[in-house]
Amino acid sequence: MALAYRPVMQLGGMLLSLLGWVLSCLTTYLPQWKNLNLELNELEIWTMGLWQACVVQEEGGMQCKDFDSFLALPPELRFSRILMFFSNGLGLVGLLLSGFGLDCLKLGERQQDQKKRLLQFGGMLFWISGITAIVPVSWVAHSTVQEFWDENIPDIVPRWDLGEALFVGWLAGFCLILGGSLLNCTICSTEVHPSSGHYAVAEQQDQCQHLET
Repeated sequence: MALAYRPVMQLGGMLLSLLGWVLSCLTTYLPQWKNLNLELNELEIWTMGLWQACVVQEEGGMQCKDFDSFLALPPELRFSRILMFFSNGLGLVGLLLSGFGLDCLKLGERQQDQKKRLLQFGGMLFWISGITAIVPVSWVAHSTVQEFWDENIPDIVPRWDLGEALFVGWLAGFCLILGGSLLNCTICSTEVHPSSGHYAVAEQQDQCQHLET
């Protein structure tokens, strides 16, 4: 029964990993890592991402401006850029390696050990990619919460809040880790090919004939 569900688990793991990788790339470029709502002008909402700051106006749409300097960014945003690029790259390599290790791919059908290694290595890359996607969004969320509840900041000063991109990043990391886990779970089961099954039956018949004689 476990062997029957093996291709389904592999397909589910690949789809979850692909979804996580797409969401991770989307999180990298979304400008809604932080949101700021000014009480003096409730029609404007300021947002900040890894690449640009934007202002959303009810009548004028969205206007964005890229950051002038990488070094001028806060530490959590600088390292988040690097970690998100790292996560996206590892996810892409994991998709390529795991794709060649799937059972439904007839290429390299006689080299099951190598396909199993590719599938296992791809699953591990998905794990690392998921962790490196969760770390930066959690870091930015932690620093945002600390600044929001900082008693040293006067109450009249506007404070940043958690943006939608952080929740997308958490979902991306969860999908990548779950997808990699499903792929690695399929490695524990060994697939029995029809040729080996016929050989086992023939060998059992020969043993029975020797016992009868």
